[in-house]
Amino acid sequence: MGADIDERVHPGEDPEVYVRRMAVEKAAAVRSRAEGRTILAADTVVVVDGDVLGKPADDETAVKMLTRLSGREHEVLTAVALWRAGAAEPDVTVELTRVWMREIAAEEIAAVVATGEPRDRAGAYAIQGLASRWVIRIDGSYGTVVGLPVEAVDRLLRARPAGAYSTERDEG
Repeated sequence: MGADIDERVHPGEDPEVYVRRMAVEKAAAVRSRAEGRTILAADTVVVVDGDVLGKPADDETAVKMLTRLSGREHEVLTAVALWRAGAAEPDVTVELTRVWMREIAAEEIAAVVATGEPRDRAGAYAIQGLASRWVIRIDGSYGTVVGLPVEAVDRLLRARPAGAYSTERDEG
């Protein structure tokens, strides 16, 4: 079940607050249609120089995002919201992974953008896709960059009683 929500960043909103809000809003939107079920929702953003790079609006924006990531480090934040059946609030965690990319030639960026892969991808790339050849190092969870840190989901499922709300931020 998909969640149709407004994914715009609020003015001055911190990236961690934003990604957490998105995961909770997605869970709430699905929960309203799936009463009595446990809901798992996640949202991922790429952060560079404090700016949130969400999904590119078009190919031109994808090129700009990838050019900005070329030859440097950035952060990937994935928030996971687990809303248990019957709980008043979801359990939420935010995972952070640092990613380093090599210098990427403009022609390489154009070729990947032309495939359509960057569409609907935070930061205009999928680490498990064509952009994998550009990634030279990660510090943290690969699953966080893919968009679902399974180890965090497992931790949420095991660690908290239904309805306990977490404000933790787990790095790596």
